Amino acid sequence: MTDCQRLRVIFAGTPDFAASALQALLETDHQVVGVLTQPDRPAGRGRTLKASPVKSLALEHNIPVQQPVGFRADDGSIDAVAHLAGDVMVVAAYGIILPAAVLALPQLGCLNIHASLLPRWRGAAPIQRALLAGDAESGVCIMKMDEGLDTGDVVTTARMSLTENMTGGELHDALAALGASTLVDSLVGYCRQDLRPVAQAKDGITYAKKLSKAEAALDFSEPALSLHRKIQAFNPWPCCDASLEGVRYRILRSTLDNDAVVPASAVAGQVIRADDKSIRVATSAGALDITEIQKPGKKPMRAADFNRGNDLTGKVFG
Repeated sequence: MTDCQRLRVIFAGTPDFAASALQALLETDHQVVGVLTQPDRPAGRGRTLKASPVKSLALEHNIPVQQPVGFRADDGSIDAVAHLAGDVMVVAAYGIILPAAVLALPQLGCLNIHASLLPRWRGAAPIQRALLAGDAESGVCIMKMDEGLDTGDVVTTARMSLTENMTGGELHDALAALGASTLVDSLVGYCRQDLRPVAQAKDGITYAKKLSKAEAALDFSEPALSLHRKIQAFNPWPCCDASLEGVRYRILRSTLDNDAVVPASAVAGQVIRADDKSIRVATSAGALDITEIQKPGKKPMRAADFNRGNDLTGKVFG
């Protein structure tokens, strides 16, 4: 008989978002019997192999780690997971597709921590897509996995409000913490069937496609609101950029002033004010206040500090 207070948990995840959930599990009475994470990747200038945050945390706690590149019936990867004899598998930002043969291994199935309010923003980049769309709220769903793309029944939902100036990094950290606590709070109730998975709604389905660096180039012929959302959502990655006098700057943070006056003569991308508050740039609709900027090879700077050594007024971002 399964002891719901002390489940044997297989954990599958790779980045910091997943490590938050693993850390929360390690602070419970549940037993993490094995970890699945992606293979080590080259990192840094030396391109030396680096372990994922989940692998590093697992090794600190002497938890066995498996790093398959995928799962096939003939290479022993599925059998290796079966030998862990987990009651349940918890999956968070793993990055490798789990086939039906793996999903069926734990008695209680596989639970995924998904960083959106399903069925909105199924897919790879729900955090950034929510900010880009100007959603008023986001959250996490604990979902019982099936073979579809984030289509499984939802066990628990936790919500949080979004603010206009929240960055992708800030929302990531908030949802990582919310996901970790919601998972821990849900496991026993799910095991006891006090929490029963509910099918996702048929309406309101959207997909959060993977981010690309090409999306991060700023086009000031877009409205200020769209540019602001992009800047905030893509901080810290892929990070928005724009050219000024042949130099490509990273644009890290911005704000909006709905009362800002844009001269009729200003062209899109033109700096209409540069002072101790911001770099104000004309757009196709309204003005965008850049508040943090980074020159290549330099540290990020507040716009106020950047403006002290640069006369930007009248210049045009491309």
